Amino acid sequence: MAEKKQMTKSQLAAHIAGKFEMSKKQANEILDELAQVAVTQTKKIGAFTLPGIGKLVKAHRKARKGRNPATGAEIKIPAKTVVKFRIAKACKESIVPPKK
Repeated sequence: MAEKKQMTKSQLAAHIAGKFEMSKKQANEILDELAQVAVTQTKKIGAFTLPGIGKLVKAHRKARKGRNPATGAEIKIPAKTVVKFRIAKACKESIVPPKK
């Protein structure tokens, strides 16, 4: 059975370059700029939407109590900020159709 591999950045850039008749360098620059804008906007306003794919969201987790799995001792887990990605409904349904 052949193993399926994920598309690399250079493969994605080559695909975009071929589709829109541009150089691979230009396609790479577009991908880099998109990533930079996503990071900047998420830092600044807390969210970035990639239309048709999903939304990058900055979320705050409250402090909570947990357990050390090795000893079973209760520990305090501090509050922290995390980044989450919410998949767009249309994207999710096109990949995994809803059950009827």
